[in-house]
Amino acid sequence: MITGGAGFIGSHLCDEFLQDDHEIIILTRNKSNLGNISHILDRIIVEIIDVTNFTNVGNSIEKHKPNVIIHLAGETSHSKSFENPLYDVDINTKSTLFILEKIRIMNLKCRFILGSTFIVIGRPENLPVTEETPCHPTTIYGTNRLASEHYCNIYKNVYGMDTLVFRITNSFGPREQIVANKNAINFLIYKAFKGEEITIFDKGEFFRDVIYISDVVSAIKTIMEKGKSGNLYWISSGMRTWFYQFGDWLQEFTETSITYVDSPPYTKKVDVGNFVADNSKLKSLGWTPKIIFKDGIQKTLEYFKLN
Repeated sequence: MITGGAGFIGSHLCDEFLQDDHEIIILTRNKSNLGNISHILDRIIVEIIDVTNFTNVGNSIEKHKPNVIIHLAGETSHSKSFENPLYDVDINTKSTLFILEKIRIMNLKCRFILGSTFIVIGRPENLPVTEETPCHPTTIYGTNRLASEHYCNIYKNVYGMDTLVFRITNSFGPREQIVANKNAINFLIYKAFKGEEITIFDKGEFFRDVIYISDVVSAIKTIMEKGKSGNLYWISSGMRTWFYQFGDWLQEFTETSITYVDSPPYTKKVDVGNFVADNSKLKSLGWTPKIIFKDGIQKTLEYFKLN
Protein backbone atom coordinates (compact mmCIF):
# COMPACT_ATOMS: atom_id res chain seq x y z
CA MET A 1 0.00 0.00 0.00
CA ILE A 2 1.34 3.40 -1.03
CA THR A 3 -0.33 6.51 0.36
CA GLY A 4 0.06 9.37 -2.07
CA GLY A 5 0.57 6.66 -4.68
CA ALA A 6 -0.54 8.79 -7.62
CA GLY A 7 1.93 11.55 -6.80
CA PHE A 8 5.43 12.23 -8.04
CA ILE A 9 7.37 9.58 -6.14
CA GLY A 10 4.43 7.22 -5.59
CA SER A 11 3.62 6.85 -9.28
CA HIS A 12 7.22 5.98 -10.13
CA LEU A 13 7.26 3.45 -7.27
CA CYS A 14 4.17 1.81 -8.76
CA ASP A 15 5.97 1.39 -12.08
CA GLU A 16 8.97 -0.18 -10.35
CA PHE A 17 6.99 -2.53 -8.11
CA LEU A 18 4.80 -3.77 -10.96
CA GLN A 19 7.95 -5.03 -12.67
CA ASP A 20 8.41 -7.31 -9.65
CA ASP A 21 4.76 -8.48 -9.75
CA HIS A 22 3.76 -6.87 -6.46
CA GLU A 23 0.07 -6.31 -5.80
CA ILE A 24 -0.28 -2.56 -5.32
CA ILE A 25 -2.95 -0.55 -3.53
CA ILE A 26 -2.65 3.20 -3.70
CA LEU A 27 -4.49 5.82 -1.68
CA THR A 28 -4.85 9.25 -3.26
CA ARG A 29 -6.93 12.15 -1.99
CA ASN A 30 -8.28 13.25 -5.37
CA LYS A 31 -8.30 12.31 -9.01
CA SER A 32 -6.09 15.17 -10.18
CA ASN A 33 -2.92 13.06 -10.20
CA LEU A 34 -4.39 9.97 -11.85
CA GLY A 35 -2.75 10.99 -15.13
CA ASN A 36 0.55 9.92 -13.56
CA ILE A 37 -0.70 6.34 -13.35
CA SER A 38 -3.12 6.25 -16.31
CA HIS A 39 -0.91 3.68 -18.04
CA ILE A 40 -1.21 1.19 -15.14
CA LEU A 41 -4.73 1.77 -13.79
CA ASP A 42 -5.83 -1.69 -14.91
CA ARG A 43 -2.99 -3.31 -12.94
CA ILE A 44 -3.34 -1.64 -9.54
CA ILE A 45 -6.03 -0.95 -6.94
CA VAL A 46 -6.84 2.75 -6.58
CA GLU A 47 -8.81 4.14 -3.66
CA ILE A 48 -9.74 7.83 -3.50
CA ILE A 49 -9.02 8.42 0.18
CA ASP A 50 -7.65 11.46 1.96
CA VAL A 51 -5.27 10.30 4.70
CA THR A 52 -6.90 12.78 7.09
CA ASN A 53 -10.11 10.73 6.80
CA PHE A 54 -9.03 8.19 9.37
CA THR A 55 -12.18 6.09 9.11
CA ASN A 56 -11.63 5.47 5.42
CA VAL A 57 -7.90 4.88 5.84
CA GLY A 58 -8.59 2.36 8.60
CA ASN A 59 -11.22 0.57 6.55
CA SER A 60 -8.78 0.26 3.64
CA ILE A 61 -6.04 -1.21 5.82
CA GLU A 62 -8.53 -3.67 7.34
CA LYS A 63 -9.73 -4.70 3.90
CA HIS A 64 -6.36 -5.17 2.20
CA LYS A 65 -4.11 -6.14 5.14
CA PRO A 66 -0.97 -4.96 3.33
CA ASN A 67 2.45 -6.51 3.99
CA VAL A 68 4.09 -3.13 3.46
CA ILE A 69 2.78 0.42 3.82
CA ILE A 70 4.87 3.20 2.31
CA HIS A 71 3.49 6.47 3.69
CA LEU A 72 4.19 9.27 1.23
CA ALA A 73 0.95 11.25 1.43
CA GLY A 74 1.18 14.69 2.95
CA GLU A 75 1.42 18.40 2.34
CA THR A 76 4.99 19.07 1.26
CA SER A 77 4.87 22.87 0.98
CA HIS A 78 6.55 24.55 3.93
CA SER A 79 4.83 27.85 3.09
CA LYS A 80 1.40 26.20 3.19
CA SER A 81 2.22 24.75 6.60
CA PHE A 82 2.23 28.33 7.89
CA GLU A 83 -0.99 29.19 6.07
CA ASN A 84 -2.92 26.25 7.58
CA PRO A 85 -0.85 24.86 10.48
CA LEU A 86 -3.58 22.72 12.05
CA TYR A 87 -4.26 20.94 8.76
CA ASP A 88 -0.53 20.33 8.43
CA VAL A 89 -0.63 18.54 11.79
CA ASP A 90 -3.51 16.37 10.55
CA ILE A 91 -1.96 15.37 7.24
CA ASN A 92 1.73 15.21 8.15
CA THR A 93 1.60 13.96 11.75
CA LYS A 94 -1.77 12.53 12.78
CA SER A 95 -1.99 10.41 9.63
CA THR A 96 1.27 8.67 10.54
CA LEU A 97 0.18 8.11 14.13
CA PHE A 98 -3.20 6.76 13.03
CA ILE A 99 -1.69 4.22 10.61
CA LEU A 100 0.83 3.03 13.20
CA GLU A 101 -1.91 2.63 15.78
CA LYS A 102 -4.10 0.78 13.29
CA ILE A 103 -1.30 -1.67 12.52
CA ARG A 104 -0.78 -2.20 16.26
CA ILE A 105 -4.46 -2.76 17.05
CA MET A 106 -4.83 -5.21 14.16
CA ASN A 107 -1.58 -6.96 15.12
CA LEU A 108 -0.82 -6.77 11.42
CA LYS A 109 2.47 -8.16 10.16
CA CYS A 110 3.36 -5.10 8.16
CA ARG A 111 6.53 -3.14 7.40
CA PHE A 112 5.74 0.57 7.80
CA ILE A 113 8.03 2.90 5.86
CA LEU A 114 7.75 6.64 6.38
CA GLY A 115 8.85 9.08 3.71
CA SER A 116 10.40 12.12 5.37
CA THR A 117 12.43 15.12 4.26
CA PHE A 118 15.72 16.94 4.73
CA ILE A 119 13.69 19.91 6.00
CA VAL A 120 13.53 18.26 9.45
CA ILE A 121 17.19 19.16 10.03
CA GLY A 122 16.74 22.92 9.86
CA ARG A 123 20.02 24.79 9.35
CA PRO A 124 22.82 22.26 9.82
CA GLU A 125 25.88 23.36 11.76
CA ASN A 126 28.12 20.79 10.08
CA LEU A 127 28.12 19.17 6.65
CA PRO A 128 27.53 16.60 5.42
CA VAL A 129 24.57 15.74 7.62
CA THR A 130 24.22 12.15 8.80
CA GLU A 131 21.52 10.09 10.49
CA GLU A 132 22.86 11.40 13.81
CA THR A 133 22.77 15.12 12.96
CA PRO A 134 20.63 17.09 15.47
CA CYS A 135 17.32 18.38 14.13
CA HIS A 136 16.12 21.95 14.66
CA PRO A 137 13.41 22.46 12.01
CA THR A 138 12.63 26.02 10.95
CA THR A 139 9.11 25.30 9.62
CA ILE A 140 5.85 23.81 10.83
CA TYR A 141 6.07 21.27 8.02
CA GLY A 142 9.53 20.14 9.10
CA THR A 143 8.42 19.92 12.73
CA ASN A 144 5.44 17.73 11.85
CA ARG A 145 7.53 15.40 9.71
CA LEU A 146 10.04 15.07 12.52
CA ALA A 147 7.24 14.20 14.95
CA SER A 148 6.16 11.43 12.58
CA GLU A 149 9.71 10.07 12.57
CA HIS A 150 9.62 9.92 16.37
CA TYR A 151 6.28 8.08 16.31
CA CYS A 152 7.89 5.42 14.13
CA ASN A 153 10.74 5.01 16.61
CA ILE A 154 8.34 4.83 19.56
CA TYR A 155 6.16 2.16 17.96
CA LYS A 156 9.29 0.16 17.10
CA ASN A 157 10.75 0.44 20.61
CA VAL A 158 7.55 0.04 22.65
CA TYR A 159 5.57 -2.40 20.52
CA GLY A 160 8.27 -4.10 18.46
CA MET A 161 6.71 -2.97 15.19
CA ASP A 162 8.64 -3.05 11.92
CA THR A 163 9.15 0.64 11.10
CA LEU A 164 11.66 2.44 8.91
CA VAL A 165 12.21 6.07 7.95
CA PHE A 166 13.91 7.61 4.95
CA ARG A 167 14.68 11.27 4.34
CA ILE A 168 15.00 12.61 0.81
CA THR A 169 17.05 15.64 -0.15
CA ASN A 170 15.99 17.78 -3.18
CA SER A 171 14.41 15.29 -5.61
CA PHE A 172 13.26 16.12 -9.13
CA GLY A 173 12.18 14.63 -12.44
CA PRO A 174 9.13 13.73 -14.55
CA ARG A 175 5.61 13.92 -13.03
CA GLU A 176 6.48 16.33 -10.24
CA GLN A 177 3.99 19.16 -9.81
CA ILE A 178 5.15 22.37 -11.46
CA VAL A 179 4.54 24.69 -8.53
CA ALA A 180 7.09 27.18 -7.22
CA ASN A 181 6.50 26.50 -3.53
CA LYS A 182 6.52 22.70 -3.90
CA ASN A 183 9.64 21.88 -5.90
CA ALA A 184 11.77 24.83 -6.96
CA ILE A 185 14.08 22.69 -9.10
CA ASN A 186 11.32 21.20 -11.25
CA PHE A 187 9.62 24.60 -11.44
CA LEU A 188 12.79 26.27 -12.72
CA ILE A 189 13.44 23.49 -15.26
CA TYR A 190 9.89 23.87 -16.58
CA LYS A 191 10.14 27.68 -16.78
CA ALA A 192 13.41 27.31 -18.68
CA PHE A 193 11.84 24.73 -20.99
CA LYS A 194 9.11 27.28 -21.81
CA GLY A 195 11.80 29.83 -22.62
CA GLU A 196 10.73 32.08 -19.77
CA GLU A 197 13.03 34.08 -17.55
CA ILE A 198 13.87 32.38 -14.27
CA THR A 199 14.79 33.88 -10.92
CA ILE A 200 17.49 32.49 -8.63
CA PHE A 201 18.20 33.87 -5.18
CA ASP A 202 21.47 35.28 -3.85
CA LYS A 203 23.58 34.94 -7.01
CA GLY A 204 23.08 31.17 -6.81
CA GLU A 205 25.90 31.05 -4.28
CA PHE A 206 24.42 28.20 -2.26
CA PHE A 207 24.41 24.46 -2.79
CA ARG A 208 21.98 21.61 -2.29
CA ASP A 209 22.03 17.83 -2.54
CA VAL A 210 19.93 17.03 -5.60
CA ILE A 211 18.76 13.54 -6.59
CA TYR A 212 16.88 12.29 -9.65
CA ILE A 213 13.62 10.36 -9.28
CA SER A 214 14.90 7.01 -10.59
CA ASP A 215 17.57 7.00 -7.90
CA VAL A 216 14.94 7.84 -5.27
CA VAL A 217 12.83 4.89 -6.39
CA SER A 218 15.72 2.42 -6.38
CA ALA A 219 16.65 3.69 -2.92
CA ILE A 220 13.15 3.16 -1.50
CA LYS A 221 13.04 -0.31 -3.02
CA THR A 222 16.40 -1.12 -1.40
CA ILE A 223 15.17 0.16 1.97
CA MET A 224 11.97 -1.89 1.69
CA GLU A 225 13.86 -5.07 0.87
CA LYS A 226 17.07 -4.70 2.89
CA GLY A 227 16.56 -1.91 5.43
CA LYS A 228 16.98 -2.77 9.09
CA SER A 229 13.88 -2.24 11.21
CA GLY A 230 14.01 0.87 13.36
CA ASN A 231 16.59 2.56 11.16
CA LEU A 232 16.73 5.90 9.38
CA TYR A 233 18.31 6.28 5.94
CA TRP A 234 19.30 9.32 3.89
CA ILE A 235 18.31 9.20 0.21
CA SER A 236 20.71 11.64 -1.38
CA SER A 237 23.26 12.05 -4.15
CA GLY A 238 25.90 13.04 -1.62
CA MET A 239 27.00 15.73 -4.09
CA ARG A 240 27.03 19.52 -3.71
CA THR A 241 25.24 21.30 -6.55
CA TRP A 242 25.70 25.07 -6.66
CA PHE A 243 22.63 26.89 -7.92
CA TYR A 244 24.66 29.20 -10.15
CA GLN A 245 25.88 26.04 -11.91
CA PHE A 246 22.26 24.88 -12.17
CA GLY A 247 21.43 28.19 -13.81
CA ASP A 248 24.34 27.85 -16.24
CA TRP A 249 23.12 24.40 -17.32
CA LEU A 250 19.59 25.66 -17.87
CA GLN A 251 20.95 28.42 -20.09
CA GLU A 252 23.04 25.84 -21.93
CA PHE A 253 20.08 23.55 -22.62
CA THR A 254 17.28 26.10 -23.19
CA GLU A 255 16.53 29.65 -24.29
CA THR A 256 16.01 30.88 -20.75
CA SER A 257 17.59 33.91 -19.14
CA ILE A 258 18.34 34.31 -15.45
CA THR A 259 17.75 37.14 -13.03
CA TYR A 260 19.57 36.93 -9.71
CA VAL A 261 17.76 38.59 -6.81
CA ASP A 262 18.06 38.76 -3.04
CA SER A 263 16.04 36.13 -1.20
CA PRO A 264 12.85 37.54 0.37
CA PRO A 265 12.45 37.96 4.16
CA TYR A 266 10.39 34.76 4.56
CA THR A 267 13.05 32.69 2.83
CA LYS A 268 15.78 34.19 4.98
CA LYS A 269 13.87 33.08 8.09
CA VAL A 270 13.22 29.46 7.11
CA ASP A 271 15.78 28.47 4.45
CA VAL A 272 18.13 25.67 5.49
CA GLY A 273 21.07 27.15 3.57
CA ASN A 274 23.83 24.98 2.14
CA PHE A 275 22.99 21.29 2.39
CA VAL A 276 24.50 17.92 1.55
CA ALA A 277 23.80 14.53 3.14
CA ASP A 278 26.05 11.53 3.72
CA ASN A 279 24.37 8.54 2.04
CA SER A 280 26.94 5.92 3.07
CA LYS A 281 24.49 4.10 5.37
CA LEU A 282 22.12 3.49 2.47
CA LYS A 283 25.02 2.58 0.19
CA SER A 284 25.97 -0.11 2.72
CA LEU A 285 22.75 -1.91 1.68
CA GLY A 286 24.08 -2.15 -1.89
CA TRP A 287 22.43 0.95 -3.36
CA THR A 288 24.17 3.66 -5.35
CA PRO A 289 22.84 6.71 -7.24
CA LYS A 290 23.33 6.53 -11.00
CA ILE A 291 22.01 9.78 -12.53
CA ILE A 292 24.09 12.94 -12.19
CA PHE A 293 22.19 16.22 -11.88
CA LYS A 294 23.09 17.51 -15.35
CA ASP A 295 21.78 14.33 -17.01
CA GLY A 296 18.64 14.49 -14.87
CA ILE A 297 17.94 18.01 -16.11
CA GLN A 298 18.11 16.79 -19.71
CA LYS A 299 15.85 13.83 -18.94
CA THR A 300 13.30 16.16 -17.35
CA LEU A 301 13.42 18.58 -20.29
CA GLU A 302 12.85 15.65 -22.63
CA TYR A 303 9.81 14.63 -20.59
CA PHE A 304 8.36 18.15 -20.97
CA LYS A 305 8.95 17.99 -24.73
CA LEU A 306 7.09 14.69 -25.02
CA ASN A 307 4.21 15.79 -22.79
